[in-house]
Amino acid sequence: MSSPKTENENHIRNLLKTLPESPGVYQFYDQLGVLLYVGKAKNLKKRVTSYFTKETGVSGKVLVLVRKIADIRPIVVDTEYDALLLENNLIKKYQPRYNILLKDDKTYPWICIKNEDFPRVFSTRTLVNDGSQYFGPYASARMMHNVLELVRRIFPLRTCSLVLTPEKIRSGKYKVCLEYQIGNCLGPCIGLQSAEDYGKNIQQIREILKGDLHQVSQQLRHEMMEAATHYQFEKAQELKEKLELLENYKSKSVVVNPQIQQVDVFTIIDDAQAAYVNFMKVKTGAIVQSLTIELRKKLDESPAEMLLMAIAEFRERKLSEHNEILLPFALEMPIPGVSIQVPQKGDKKKLLDLSFRNAVYYKAEKEKQRELADPERHANRILEKMKKDLRLTELPETIECIDNSNIQGDYAVSALVVFKKAKPAKSEYRHFNIKTVEGPNDFASMSEVITRRYTRLIAEGKPLPQLLIVDGGKGQLSAAVESLEAMGLYGKMGVIGIAKKLEEIYYPHDSLPLYLDKKSETLRVIQHMRDEAHRFGITHHRKKRDKDTIRTELTEIKGIGETAAHSLLQSLGSVHKIKQASQEEIAAVVGKSKASLVFKHFHPQE
Repeated sequence: MSSPKTENENHIRNLLKTLPESPGVYQFYDQLGVLLYVGKAKNLKKRVTSYFTKETGVSGKVLVLVRKIADIRPIVVDTEYDALLLENNLIKKYQPRYNILLKDDKTYPWICIKNEDFPRVFSTRTLVNDGSQYFGPYASARMMHNVLELVRRIFPLRTCSLVLTPEKIRSGKYKVCLEYQIGNCLGPCIGLQSAEDYGKNIQQIREILKGDLHQVSQQLRHEMMEAATHYQFEKAQELKEKLELLENYKSKSVVVNPQIQQVDVFTIIDDAQAAYVNFMKVKTGAIVQSLTIELRKKLDESPAEMLLMAIAEFRERKLSEHNEILLPFALEMPIPGVSIQVPQKGDKKKLLDLSFRNAVYYKAEKEKQRELADPERHANRILEKMKKDLRLTELPETIECIDNSNIQGDYAVSALVVFKKAKPAKSEYRHFNIKTVEGPNDFASMSEVITRRYTRLIAEGKPLPQLLIVDGGKGQLSAAVESLEAMGLYGKMGVIGIAKKLEEIYYPHDSLPLYLDKKSETLRVIQHMRDEAHRFGITHHRKKRDKDTIRTELTEIKGIGETAAHSLLQSLGSVHKIKQASQEEIAAVVGKSKASLVFKHFHPQE
């Protein structure tokens, strides 16, 4: 009798044999009939079969998914792009556990032109499928209100919710309101403005909301000249003021090369957990819309997969409608009726760079918001990432970093900085004046600091850090490891070295370095610690050197103590400037008697 596992394997094997070699979408279900994953394919048979034949180079998450698959259901479509659109719709509808998740955690504002007689134009965050037109979404409410304010200042519109059918207007049941009295509305409710005239305004508003300001400007200019020709100077002046409002608004838009007519721009940045895709719409040389969305990863998806999913989303929302798209890299899948370009220089490349900066800014803002909302969770996520990236056995809740500083062996000092929960714990920073080492010997200095630091921690009964970072390559790391071994502490904490030149991470007894992703949070924390240790060490080094300078050059003058020497240096800047100063200038700092001693010391002939 065969086991349930064997029966499932036979069922999957038979399904794979019957899959068509056509573009389409495949759906993976578990034994309970729960949808696990939706994917697209140019060739359904090849793509789905690859899940069950590949073992090497497959992530752990994919292997876990494959072990749960109990049924496969394909949907055949005409093209690979159709498969992409269908995949996007199914993911949004069912939100399978292992699929990319579109994080739309905020409702963006839109401008609505209501489907009614004498349409109202207003802002909303709720889209109703009643035939109304929606323009947006706008990345911020302020941006949306600026556009709405422009529209209302140029075109008098009604704001009331009256039902303005021709019958009700003719019946005379309405009266004009305050908006009419102050000139914001032309009174369509009592028949003072025709539906045709109101409709012309609405059509021009549509053009503005689409970003086509040029066409509206031309129309207003034509009407202004026509009014002036017929000696309607008051009307011409009114149209001129509207034109100036429009031109002023246009001048504040981000303008690129006017020859770039209708282009959509997409860029992407990603990390281990998510991708951020920025979309910009360009019309007649101006950026008329910019929006960034977040996509959460589930199966270590590639940037190309994430970008394709985002493009499908924007195209489906009718936000991206142009026939030319600029991308940071080429896609394998063609998009019907669309020309895809990957610019390397010029104004189009500048557009890509601007889009990328928008994505970077959005990502930073999202991370900051998460950190402020739940700092504990944010810190734990970073620590989990560091534990995985650095192959540690426990979370590095406390990390210490040591850096040596000296000038040709003189004034040798070391700095130790402490991070807790991936944040600086500045009250626990420590300086070490090297006592047992003569001459420039970083390895011996490292051994001395390691011994002194951890001997004291043990004596005071304080816990050891989970990770020690040594600023330096294999030599400094080996010196640190030898000292820890001599103290019986090796293996009780993680130890790594970071080399400055290529940001290489070294492990004890391993000649091959580890190269972390330059964008990873783990490397960012390590670099922050290294830079803090360097800054802290250099500051102490300078203070020690300056103190010795006071002691050797000024305090050797009989009658001049450290306080007077310090006052002179603080006021005049350096010993060299003190030598050049007049006796009166020195006296202004330390008095006549001491000034005489200092001046005679540096000018014995005068």
